[in-house]
Amino acid sequence: MSKEANPRRLADNEAKAVARMLRVSPQKLNLLAQLIRGKKVDRALADLEFSRKRIAHDVKKTLESAIANAENNHCLDVDDLIVAQAFVGKALVMKRFHARARGRASRVEKPFANLTIIVREVEAQANA
Repeated sequence: MSKEANPRRLADNEAKAVARMLRVSPQKLNLLAQLIRGKKVDRALADLEFSRKRIAHDVKKTLESAIANAENNHCLDVDDLIVAQAFVGKALVMKRFHARARGRASRVEKPFANLTIIVREVEAQANA
């Protein structure tokens, strides 16, 4: 009498990881998502390791989580993985006030973002 299981939304050769509520603006996070999109995972990890952006550490953790999901949950080969998709979404925006001169106040917005990384296993190139 139980419900039918949800069908898997990704292909059989894909795995994903999601990081929610990252304390960075989506625009800044998208710069790192563009950096790793379409690359092999070992190259993407190296790029994130040596990136000077503060949020690169959290992006690297999310990519490592997607790799671990692919390896442990879906039995994919880590050496053949590429970053198929890396996209950023908006989360909430905290509104704060900053006191200014002559009794005025200005608004300070502190945005949050979500990051989704999908890795895909591609066949190794045959050396003919």
